[in-house]
Amino acid sequence: MEYPLVSTQWLEEHLTSPDLVLLDASMAVVLGKEPILYSEPVCIPRSRRFDVETDFCDKTSSQIHALPRFEQFVEGIAKLGIDPQSVVVIYDNQGIYSSPRAWWIFKVMGFHRVYVLDGGLPQWMAEDRVTSSRYQEEGIDYGASDSEELTAVLEYQPSKVMDAEAVLAKLDDSDSAIIDARGAARFLGQVSEPRPGVRSGHIPHSVNLPFTEVLDGFKIKSSAELQALFQGLAGDKPLRIFSCGSGITACILILASIASGHADAALYDGSWADWGSRIDLPIAQ
Repeated sequence: MEYPLVSTQWLEEHLTSPDLVLLDASMAVVLGKEPILYSEPVCIPRSRRFDVETDFCDKTSSQIHALPRFEQFVEGIAKLGIDPQSVVVIYDNQGIYSSPRAWWIFKVMGFHRVYVLDGGLPQWMAEDRVTSSRYQEEGIDYGASDSEELTAVLEYQPSKVMDAEAVLAKLDDSDSAIIDARGAARFLGQVSEPRPGVRSGHIPHSVNLPFTEVLDGFKIKSSAELQALFQGLAGDKPLRIFSCGSGITACILILASIASGHADAALYDGSWADWGSRIDLPIAQ
């Protein structure tokens, strides 16, 4: 599988490319790490806002952060001026936090030319590259794409996302590994969950890899380092199923897994917020 990240140098060199669409997928709330705070609005020039919490989240679902419906996704990216020829690069203001979630949404929906900016906005700023205080749509009319054209070329990828029943069926499967991106204390049930009504613990037979362990500063670790991490946890199991608190940081591990050269990954979209709130599902501590 193609390497899923691009460097800040690559982005700077291609920033004015007519096919490039740059998306800021930053989230307002950051959990599991000390958030980077900004005193004033700042983004990379030519950015467009990709809101994973509203525009690209299925608000009709009972899940906290549910993947958007296919039609919702197509209509949303069409409004952003994205067409089948676009090269989409996604970043966030924490380095690598919510941008992998946006990237995986594109992948689930069958969009292939999509990448994460390694290090995101903090890395870009640390290298003294030019910034802006306004998104592109605030001052420029970039038009909208044809949603019918996008629908014709995109195809939903059901193998890249799982619900609780699908995960439950894989608990004793020797060919798959379930990897949890939450911190160790939450995984082991040593602390209460931040969401009311959610039990403490983890999915039986799952293993823990806190998402911060795949990061090196603002950036993702090298492929060799990632290979060693995942080999120690998952061995050679072909399918890796990723979970977290509500489906956001699990995508960081998916990004890291694919960057390590592993091809088959699936997101448990409801993650622990879903599993831990259902008394009919088993838990371990």
